[in-house]
Amino acid sequence: MNPALHKSFKKDFRKLPEKIQEQFFERAALFFENRFNPLLNNHSVDAAYPGCRSINITGNYRAIFREENGDAEFLHIGTHSQLYG
Repeated sequence: MNPALHKSFKKDFRKLPEKIQEQFFERAALFFENRFNPLLNNHSVDAAYPGCRSINITGNYRAIFREENGDAEFLHIGTHSQLYG
């Protein structure tokens, strides 16, 4: 699986505290080892983001991604309320 970062993800990511950025890289490493690792809580968010899934970065931060042809593209990152509120 090859990762890609959408321009909206990059824009969101630059605004995050450094600690959350580091946590994303740790969770991304888990994701690429086993995308259904229980720590990630990988689940569909089709109602809010059709065709997409979400993983937990921290207790409150999530990363939204979509998969195509075995590749993952991260689209958004933010708090639960930023993404769904």
